[in-house]
Amino acid sequence: MTSKHNDDHSDVLRVAVLEGDGVGPEVVPVAMDVAKAALAAHGLTVDAVPLAYGATAIDSDGTPLPAATLDSLERFDLWVVGPHDNAAYPRELQMPPPGAVLRKQFGLYANLRPAQALSGVAATSPDIDVLIVRENSEGFYADRNMTIGSGEFMPTPDIAMAVGVVTRAASQRIAVEAFDAARRRRGHVTIVHKANVLALTTGLFRDVCLEVAKDYPDVRVDTEHVDAMAALLVRRPAEYDVIVTENLFGDILSDLAGELSGSLGLAPSINASHTQAMAQAVHGAAPTIAGTGTANPVAMILSVAMLLRWHGRRSGDARAEAAADAIDGAVAHVLADGTVTADLGGKASTRDFGAAVVAHLT
Repeated sequence: MTSKHNDDHSDVLRVAVLEGDGVGPEVVPVAMDVAKAALAAHGLTVDAVPLAYGATAIDSDGTPLPAATLDSLERFDLWVVGPHDNAAYPRELQMPPPGAVLRKQFGLYANLRPAQALSGVAATSPDIDVLIVRENSEGFYADRNMTIGSGEFMPTPDIAMAVGVVTRAASQRIAVEAFDAARRRRGHVTIVHKANVLALTTGLFRDVCLEVAKDYPDVRVDTEHVDAMAALLVRRPAEYDVIVTENLFGDILSDLAGELSGSLGLAPSINASHTQAMAQAVHGAAPTIAGTGTANPVAMILSVAMLLRWHGRRSGDARAEAAADAIDGAVAHVLADGTVTADLGGKASTRDFGAAVVAHLT
């Protein structure tokens, strides 16, 4: 599905805003305020349009992802998407989750999840700085690996089964994402698999990634089993740069890496294809703190920065990349200055933190 973008060097970015559930309506507006301030400083303005999504869309449209929202998304340059809390939806609307529908319908095959320790944050692993490149379209994810229906099924009430799918094409394109990213970082890719047990599926993934590696002789490459990789991230994270892996393993390892960097509240993420991307933080809806104004907006702010950097590289607009760099720098400055939210041991509210970042940008 091809997106309809404005002129690549327009002074206006059209952004679809889907606030989502739980803390989404708190962290997403803060992230948008930060983005607007950073972009304005570099000569760009934002035309932000809210679209129905999540529990509020169920109330208004009877579904968490209305057809009108799906039809509208193609008209935007970028999407900023809050978390969903599908476990709290009416049972008949819980699956598939709306975020998964977006990823599948628009072919957002690459989930990019960096984890970096930042000054001012008490990280379990203060030297961690990794990018997990997660294949996003297949694997054991039941909502993504079948043309029709779910990849999970029960032949009897006492037996549950799942289909896992790994293809050469999907493995190849995610490997290219990983090796390209490594060239922009420290030139090292670790391919994570479980070929000693899942020899055909994750073995194919590993082998295709190694084939792609031949086109990147300047990038160092190694391989690890997923269980060993989890231990190594804890033991010596500084040795790793870009980690490329399949869907389920990437989901698990990125949560681990986020916590090692200090908190899942710091863990950003984008989901992207060649033509479209959406910012969506790694953390969930956190319904237990929704409405308290205490949620950490850093992950959402940094996700939007990633989104702007992706747009700048794709479009060749250096202003968007410069705005992304400015956001990263402002967040780092505010954290180092001791302004942190409750999850990091501080007293700043969600809006307090956002206001401090905006003040540093303006």
